[in-house]
Order: sequence, then C-alpha cells, then structure tokens
Amino acid sequence: MRKFTKVAVLALGAIVAQLSPATLAAGRAEAADPITVFAAASLKESVETIAADWKAETGNEVRLSFAGSSALAKQIEEGAPADVFISADLKWMDHLDKAGRIKSATRVNLLGNRIVLVAPKDSTLTATIGESFPLATLLGDGRLAMANVDAVPAGTYGKAALEKLGVWQSVKDKVAQAENVRAALLLVSRTEAPLGIVYETDAKVDAGVKILDRFPEESHPAIVYPAAVTTDSKNPEAAAFLAYLQGGKAHAIFTAAGFTVLAKTN
Repeated sequence: MRKFTKVAVLALGAIVAQLSPATLAAGRAEAADPITVFAAASLKESVETIAADWKAETGNEVRLSFAGSSALAKQIEEGAPADVFISADLKWMDHLDKAGRIKSATRVNLLGNRIVLVAPKDSTLTATIGESFPLATLLGDGRLAMANVDAVPAGTYGKAALEKLGVWQSVKDKVAQAENVRAALLLVSRTEAPLGIVYETDAKVDAGVKILDRFPEESHPAIVYPAAVTTDSKNPEAAAFLAYLQGGKAHAIFTAAGFTVLAKTN
C-alpha cells in the first residue's frame, strides 16, 4: 500500500511539473473573485466585449454596472463595492479623487469621443451645426433629447456646445432630459423626440437613429474618459483588468466602436 502511494505521488508530481505557467495562472484566475466594474453607459457594448475576452483569457469573471457617470460616482462615494470606475468625463473622476475614493496612482485617461446631433432614421430633417444654427426651428413643437444637462457628462457637453454656439437660450425650454445618454438616445430611436444630442459611439449602435452632424470639438470641453481602481478595492486582479483595457485587443474594440484611444499598453 505504501509502495502504491509513493508511485501515485511521483506520478502526480510529474503531471504538475508538465503544466505550463499559463495553465497554472489560468487555474489561479478561475479561483479569483469577480471584478466589479462601474462604467459610463456609453461604454456598454465595448466593455461587455472586452470583459468577455478577459474572462476567456483568464477565467476571471467581470461584473458590470452601467449608468450615468454622476450616478455611479455617487454610489462609489457612498461605499458601493466597485473595483474599477470608468467615467465619461474628468469632473466625476476628479470628485472621487478629491474624496479619496480612487487610487490616484492608477488613474489614466483612457478614451476620447465626439457628440453629435441625431434624428430618427426615417426623419427628413437636415442640419449643419454652426454658430446660431436654427435648432429651435428644426425642433418645431418637439423636444430635444439630452442626458441630464447638470450632472451627466453627455448632457453637460451638449449644453456647453449649445451655449458656445449661441443657441441654448432658444431651446432650453424644449429639452427632454434623461437619466443617461442611452436613455436620451432611446427617446430619438422610438421617435418620441425629433432630435437628440448623444455621443457618436452611441449613435453607431442604434439602427433607429441617424447622425445629422457632429458638434465642433472646439464648442465644448474635450471629451475624456478616465479610469481608475477604487480605494476600497481588495481584488488583486483590478489593476490587471485596468491594464487590459489599455492593451491591444481592447484598443481594437474601442476603435471599432468609434472611440479615440488615449492610453494604451503593449
């Protein structure tokens, strides 16, 4: 019996010795706790794809929560268990940074985007965005769909652009404010609003809308998506996932979706 046990042990040792480092790493990853990522609503399809690739490569699951950056930042500030936060603007990341809710050394400016004017796909409206362009006339009795203009990044960018172009006062009472940019997009896609202001990447994922024109980049603050690991995160894989978001595969996914990649690793 003792002889059999010794042989079995030796055989097991030989099998373990033949396992590659990648196989062993995968086994460790499978045992790791899921990573929880809070991300701006406009990132939904891209980050879902990246998270699926990450799981396929590492065996580690990613739990995703998408909403307006303002809502997510407030949840993190109140102690929500997020490991990584990706905001659609610098303001809300700055807010958490000042509150000591992110690990500042991990913070990176990840992506850029554009805002556009959209209409339902069958709309006959046309528009050329410029100073004092007739947005109120185009709306007629309809509403302009936007994310919350006081809190949600897509809304604040849109309001800033309209103010810069001198048309905000003419349309401010016609704005239908939504809780996030995807909700604003849906109002247009369902033809509940004749026009809306959303990110260019949002317009590309909804076949129910068409882009009438882009807003000039100089009409609003630069659109930057920062990302960071949260202070409360205890997951050792959080930093690795943040690095993965800057890698080649993620780069290709973000670029295909229409984002501009600002940070990348090899």
